[in-house]
Amino acid sequence: MEPLVRLEGPAAPMVQPDINTDLIAPIYTPGSTGNRHRSFGIGREEMARMLFANLRYDKEDRERPDFILNREPFRRARFLIAGPNFGCGSSRDTAPAMLAAFGIRCVVAPSYGGIFYDNCFKAGILPLVMGDDVVRGLAQEAEGGADFALDLEAKTLATPGGRSLAVDVPSFRREQLLAGADDIALTLRRDDDIRAYQKREGAMRPWAFLRPGQIT
Repeated sequence: MEPLVRLEGPAAPMVQPDINTDLIAPIYTPGSTGNRHRSFGIGREEMARMLFANLRYDKEDRERPDFILNREPFRRARFLIAGPNFGCGSSRDTAPAMLAAFGIRCVVAPSYGGIFYDNCFKAGILPLVMGDDVVRGLAQEAEGGADFALDLEAKTLATPGGRSLAVDVPSFRREQLLAGADDIALTLRRDDDIRAYQKREGAMRPWAFLRPGQIT
């Protein structure tokens, strides 16, 4: 996945509570050609189109002009300001994947569904947790459509109103996003540490490192 170091762009405010993964990543799309099961092998462009599809389009597959992501400048949103318990519901990993395909790489909310939160990092998205009052203030700033700016190296989020907020991210997850690596790739970067651990533990507990054919 693409590294996330700096990010700049509009933030779409959607502060309704309990927006679930079924709304974020619907399995069915509306319209005369919709209502049919979509393959999980769809391309990035189609994934971007399906984000919030049941809210973005009417039954004829026409855009709903009042939906936030169908309006300028939020068609180019890079941030999403969300309400409490964002991403609750099912564990489908297509929810953060569709957000990333659309171009949203950072979500700010008071709380998240637990599995969705973990899946965000795997999709290259930074899910920031901030207090409810802070989030509502950010949503008000976002309504004008001016750009937010994230600097993950400096761990700051600059708002259109001129504020600079500290970004609190677990060090492992921050490293993962900066490197653009999934969990496995990031772990393999510590190959020397892994081998040193195996050597040390193998000397102390050799039975724990026996291969199946060596066990009698």
